[in-house]
Amino acid sequence: MRTLPYGAWPSAIDAALAAAHDGQPEAVDFVGEEAWWTEPRPAEGGRRTLVRRTAHGTQESVLPPPWNVRSRVMEYGGRPWAGVSGPDGPLVVFVNFADQRLYAYEPTAGGAEPRPLSPLSPVGGGLRWVDPRLHPERNEVWCVLEEFTGDGPTDVRRVAVAVPLDGSAARDRDAVRELTDPHHRFVTGPRLSPDGRRAAWLAWDHPRMPWDGTELIVAEVAEDGTLRKPHTVAGGPEESIAQAEWAPDGSLLYASDRTGWWNLYRDGEPLCPREEEFAGPLWKVGQRWFAPLENGLIAVVHGRGAGRLGILDPESGEVVDAAGPWTEFAATLAVHGSRVVAVGASPRSFPEVVELDLPAQDRTDARPGAPTGPPRVIGAAHRDPVDPAHYPEPQIRTFAGPGGREIHAHIYPPHHPGHIAPADELPPYVVWAHGGPTGRASLVLDLEIAYFTSRGIGVAEVNYGGSTGYGREYRNRLHEQWGVVDVEDCAAVALALADEGTADRDRLAVRGGSAGGWTTAVSLTTTDVYACGTIIYPVLDLVNWGSGGTHDFESRYLDSLVGPYAQVPARYAERSPLEHADRITAPFLLLQGLDDAICPPVQCERFLDRLAGRSVPHAYIAFEGEGHGFRRAETMVRALEAELSLYAQVFGLNPPGIPLLELTT
Repeated sequence: MRTLPYGAWPSAIDAALAAAHDGQPEAVDFVGEEAWWTEPRPAEGGRRTLVRRTAHGTQESVLPPPWNVRSRVMEYGGRPWAGVSGPDGPLVVFVNFADQRLYAYEPTAGGAEPRPLSPLSPVGGGLRWVDPRLHPERNEVWCVLEEFTGDGPTDVRRVAVAVPLDGSAARDRDAVRELTDPHHRFVTGPRLSPDGRRAAWLAWDHPRMPWDGTELIVAEVAEDGTLRKPHTVAGGPEESIAQAEWAPDGSLLYASDRTGWWNLYRDGEPLCPREEEFAGPLWKVGQRWFAPLENGLIAVVHGRGAGRLGILDPESGEVVDAAGPWTEFAATLAVHGSRVVAVGASPRSFPEVVELDLPAQDRTDARPGAPTGPPRVIGAAHRDPVDPAHYPEPQIRTFAGPGGREIHAHIYPPHHPGHIAPADELPPYVVWAHGGPTGRASLVLDLEIAYFTSRGIGVAEVNYGGSTGYGREYRNRLHEQWGVVDVEDCAAVALALADEGTADRDRLAVRGGSAGGWTTAVSLTTTDVYACGTIIYPVLDLVNWGSGGTHDFESRYLDSLVGPYAQVPARYAERSPLEHADRITAPFLLLQGLDDAICPPVQCERFLDRLAGRSVPHAYIAFEGEGHGFRRAETMVRALEAELSLYAQVFGLNPPGIPLLELTT
């Protein structure tokens, strides 16, 4: 074991390796007997491809470059594809990112290219589609259409539609049949009951976000395919329905937080009342936390501060969790017969596509829903790119915040299999503030974290008040307190680590992207806790962001996070980092995508203008072709190396082989 100062440890995990393992499989489903999903390709311009697992057990990418299976509905997108198996092979429909058109593709059709099903928009990118469901018996795809009606980001309507599979809508917009009226601002794709006579979907309106309150709507399906007599069966302004599905017996299942926790209900009756979550925030249309099986059981992703894969028996309320090393499952599930497919990860493994087999018959096991065997990996199998001894060893911690409130966090101490620091030296730490802010940091292997910890820099991921996974009360701590509670909680964790002798008080940093970028910027303008910070595609100007400066989905988010602008205008100026750029004294790095429609680069430019002449060391790197969330390998490499160089210069570290970031004043 060699002794070197923190930050000087040579690491086997470079930025290129971390970038190559960014992202995860999403949107799992079955096409006939085959499991399919989407996967990221950072080295191919950041596109997402469609992958199938064949009957022979092999994996193959279904679509070559430049096809990019990704929707932009509500900018965060959602489920971008669906498929069925027919006599001539698979038929899939998908959204292509470049033009946002809906395409149909038959992979076995002799090399034929995907054919468009939807028209080109008269306004660039103004017709977008998400959450498709194929209904071959009707020769239609049912999905959600987002249609821009003007030049402004909120000039938009959303409606559930049926798109003909014959391609007629590619030539004639009028061939798209609208299923719901645009009474609601936001809708999810309709789900048909097993007998085809009813449809169910979720809807909500400004100023609510879907985790504030949604409505579950059911309508009759007429012979001509129109939806009639829509009526609300659950939900409301103070009740969030996160997902709804029909069970094979025709009952309606949904996840509601009416008790303060997202629990499951069947036709209004609770199935498994617990103080844990069986769903989460609906950031993407088509997210799936539960899926009913043919034998009456329900596959669920559930937990408190984590998402475990389990099988729920709705008759007894018992949940049997799947065995295996995975500690965190994503909000994507698919079932077929007695098979369940999900995406799971752990602190020692990247997200993998996992399959679980259940008893094919009705419940006869001593333990209802017990799997017939252990889950197995069928896609995106984890392979250690380096010796796993280089991975961090996280700790799940709870800290005391102002007023004694609990703060949940994951602590990743510096770790290297061949190096230690001098006994009299305390390590630098970086506090990571997650995005959302209605979200949470998951406890999974992240090579970006390992990039720092393996060099001798600790990381503290803070699930500050407002984070999900801990019930509605914890989530509501951020109500009108954004820029206060999140900042206080991150600072409390940082200072607690310093007070207990875990971290060096003089070498603390803060970083975050999107809402985490906001928390970072506010922290640097309102506290003296941190020696520096990394601000990534942030919100910086509340007034501009909340009055046409962002996309429609989040354009009224600040009503709950800060308060209605008409009632508390001074609060918007008081909390905006843009208005307090003169208070920044700590060096910082600002990273921004130039195609970001959620947090546009103009905010960064105005912030830097306010900083001019103040002699604060900083760097601004803007990336062409990147939006909200970096996806290209070369972007991620540049961003990580620049961030490490910032910490090295401020903390007095000497990481080997890292390009110098030029800081301007």
